Amino acid sequence: MEFLIPIFCVLVVGGIVLLIASVRIVQEYERGVIFRLGRVQGAKGPGLFFIIPIIDKMVKVDLRTVTLDVPAQEAITGDNVTVKVNAVVYFRVIDPVMAIVQVEDYRRATWQIAQTSLRNVIGQSMMDQILQDREQINDTLQHIIDEATEPWGVKVTIVEIKDVELNSTMVRAMARQAEAERERRAKIIQAEGDFQAAQKLSEAARIMNTEPGAMTLRYLQTLVEIGVEQNTTTIFPIPIDIISEFIHTREKAEVKKNTPVTKLDAPADDAE
Repeated sequence: MEFLIPIFCVLVVGGIVLLIASVRIVQEYERGVIFRLGRVQGAKGPGLFFIIPIIDKMVKVDLRTVTLDVPAQEAITGDNVTVKVNAVVYFRVIDPVMAIVQVEDYRRATWQIAQTSLRNVIGQSMMDQILQDREQINDTLQHIIDEATEPWGVKVTIVEIKDVELNSTMVRAMARQAEAERERRAKIIQAEGDFQAAQKLSEAARIMNTEPGAMTLRYLQTLVEIGVEQNTTTIFPIPIDIISEFIHTREKAEVKKNTPVTKLDAPADDAE
C-alpha cells in the first residue's frame, strides 16, 4: 500500500493543477469567447466559469469604450491645399464572437481604417469646410469607419478631428484674407450707418419744413446747448427769414441814395 501513496499525491497535485487551470473569472466589463477543439461555443460572462484544460480555450474581450489616437495624416484638400490632420476615435465591441473570429486584431484593424478614411475625407473636402464645418466632417468619418467595422462586431461612436496643421505660406495667406474680410465688413457697416443717418436727416428736414414749430423748437434747443458750455464768446444763430426784411429795406435805401436827382430850369418870361 505504501507505493500507492506517491501515486495518490501525484493525482491530488495534478487534480489541483487541473482545477486551477480550468477556473476562469470574467469581469463585468469583459466577455469570454470559448473555443472547444477549435470551434466557437459562444461568449460567457461575467462571473466564474470552468473550462476543460487543453480541450477548451477562453479568449477575453474588453467591452469598454476604447480611445484610439489617429496620428497626423498629410493630405491634399479638394482645393489643392496641403494639410496635416490628426483625429481621435472612440469605439467599443458589441459582438465579442465577431471581434475574435472575423478579424485577427480588431484594434489595429480599426486604427488602419481610421487612417485611410481620414485621408480620403480630407481629400474630398475644401479647406474652408475643414476649418468651419468640422462637425459635418466628424459625422462623415464616424459613418464611414462604423460601416467598415460593423462586420467585426465593433461600434464606432465618436470621431473627432483634433488639430489641423498648415504650412507657413498658407497661414500668412489666410491671415491676409481674414484682414481683408474684416476691412470689407467694416466698410459695409460704415456705409450702412451713413445711409441710415442720411435717411434720418432727410426725414427730420422734411418734418421741419412741414412743421414751423419744429424749427423754432430746434432753435431754442440749440441755444440751451450753447448756454451750457463755458464759452467766453457765444454766437446766437438767427434764422434768415427774421433778418431778410431788414436786408431788403437796406438794399432799397442804398439804391435810392446812389440814384442821381435831375433838376429842371424854370422857363424864361416871354414879355421882356
